[in-house]
Order: sequence, then C-alpha cells, then structure tokens
Amino acid sequence: MTITIYSGRDLGSAFGADIAATWGAYERFFAAHDLSPALVRDVALRALDRAATWAPPLASEIGVVAGAAGLEQWQVAALNARSEVLARFRPSVPGECSTVVHLPASGPPVTIQTWDWNQGMSDVKLIWQYSPRPGWTVKTFTEFGVLAKIGVNSAGLGLHFNLLQHEADGKSDGVPVHLVARRILDEAATVSEAAEIARSAQVSASVALTVVTASEACTLELSPAGLARVPMDPDGFLLRTNHFLDPVLAQGERLGVADPDTYARHESLSRRLPGLRSPHLADRAVALVEHREDGSALCCHPPADAPVHAQWETLIIIGLDVRHHRLTFQDGSPCTADPRGWVRF
Repeated sequence: MTITIYSGRDLGSAFGADIAATWGAYERFFAAHDLSPALVRDVALRALDRAATWAPPLASEIGVVAGAAGLEQWQVAALNARSEVLARFRPSVPGECSTVVHLPASGPPVTIQTWDWNQGMSDVKLIWQYSPRPGWTVKTFTEFGVLAKIGVNSAGLGLHFNLLQHEADGKSDGVPVHLVARRILDEAATVSEAAEIARSAQVSASVALTVVTASEACTLELSPAGLARVPMDPDGFLLRTNHFLDPVLAQGERLGVADPDTYARHESLSRRLPGLRSPHLADRAVALVEHREDGSALCCHPPADAPVHAQWETLIIIGLDVRHHRLTFQDGSPCTADPRGWVRF
C-alpha cells in the first residue's frame, strides 16, 4: 500500500514504475479472459473520446499520467476504463465488494467497504490526496493510474463504489465509471449534486455509487439503461453488494444471475446490523467475517484450485469519515484485520 499527497499531474512522474506494473497486471488479467490487446485498445480509446467530451480535464490528465509514466495513452485509458472493457466483452467474473453506510438519527454517519478484486492486483493499491482546485481536497483509495475510486472530499461528501452488471452494458461507447466517481469527488458537496453529475454521463458499464454526507445518503445506480436513486431504509442503512436494487433496473440484472452470492451477501448484511452500526470501524469489520462456505463471501478468499483470473480476494477494508475528511483503512480481509492495524489518513 502506498500513501501519498500529490497533484494529479505529478503522479505519473512520481509513480511511473507502479503505474506500469499495474498496467502489466491488467494486461495479464485481460489476456486470461481472452481479450486481445487490439480489442482492449479500441474500447479504451473510445472511452477516452467520450471522456474528452464529458470531462476534458480528466481526459487530459490521463494523457499526462501516461506520458510521465512512459506508457501509451490508451494503456492508462484502459486502466480507467477496465470496467468498460470487461462490460464490452462480458467475461464470466465473480461478484465483488460489499458496502454498508449507516446514517443514525443522531451522531455522524458510519461506513465500511471491502474491496474484493483479483488476487493478482494486491500490489496496485494507492491512497492518494490531491487538490483539483484551490480550497478543495480529495482523499481517495484507487489503483495506480486510475484517477479515483472510493473517497471523501473536503466539502464533507464520501463515495463508495460497487460494480454492477446490466444486460445493457457493453453495447455502446461510454464515459468510464471510474471517471464519474472522480468527477463527483472533485465537484459535489451534496447528494443532489452528485446525482446531477452521474446523470450527465452516458456510460457503457454499470456501477453503484453510494454517496454520503453528514445529513443524507443514497445510492446512485448508474447504467446504460438509466439512473436510479436508492434511498436509505427506515433505519438509516444502505446495504450494497453487486446487484441492482431499483426494481426497474433490476429487470436487466446480469451478475446476480451468474453469481447469486451477491444476493447472499446482501441478506447476510441485513442480519448483521447491530455490529455494522458500531461507531468503531474495527467492530464493523468483525461483523463482516463470513466466508462463502458459511453462507456468503463477505470476507472473500479464492479457492485453492481457482484459475488465475478467478482468484477473488478481499484486498482492503475502508471506512469514510465525512466530518473530518478522513479515510481509515487496513490491508487484507475482515478475518485477518488487526484491531491495532487501522491507518487513518
């Protein structure tokens, strides 16, 4: 895990070798799914063209990072558009992350997310602070070369990120969903502002962007089929795994059909609310200790015989503090978390 404070335009120079290594990891991942370099390049450049219209500074930043890191522009574009690459060619991949946001009747919101991804990506993690403009600071967990993912800004808005899959995915060109997350962190101070940014993006992949401030929270389910706002439940919880909750968008659900563990994880979260409402992140992490063989993969580890491209593992646990503009995290999975091992940034 690397923690750094840099401007976006300096990141490529400072971490060029790490960005190149991250591209190498994805190059192998794409190849394992039989995605040729020519196809990846085509999708990446089409996504970059969409980004250049929707958010020109972010498209420019991708080019600057690529040049500083000694990579082709399309390679860094492919890192930022890896969701779009996978959506276009629809490889069979298992489910991913679990997220919980709780906004109590009194007191600050509490959040937790696991980032479940391929075991081969364990060295690509970056905690990054940057300032998109004077007086505005963002802290984000992301991957080297990817402009943002999970994070919190100095305006007091936090963002969690869960990939979804819809039958409409991959049938057109679109803005990378990771850039939608970046622009929300760069520009939004309220849930409504975040929703307007998401609504303005024509996408080709689906994502659940769970947005939280000190006074409100919702999930923005964004897909080529449309945008839906999913509100908190009556107890102030948002529980997210990797399937659509909006009843209209759920008609096109694709990942849950292939891997029903996303439903099992969501149900398991609903049974663990006492621990998940704790103000202490260590307690919330303990509440996520459940493995696939026990009912659901809230705490994810790959089977010993899984092929390389299917080795899914919980690689990091993250909580957001929107009041103090802070990320708290620990490498690894809930079952290995050390109560003294949490890092605040």
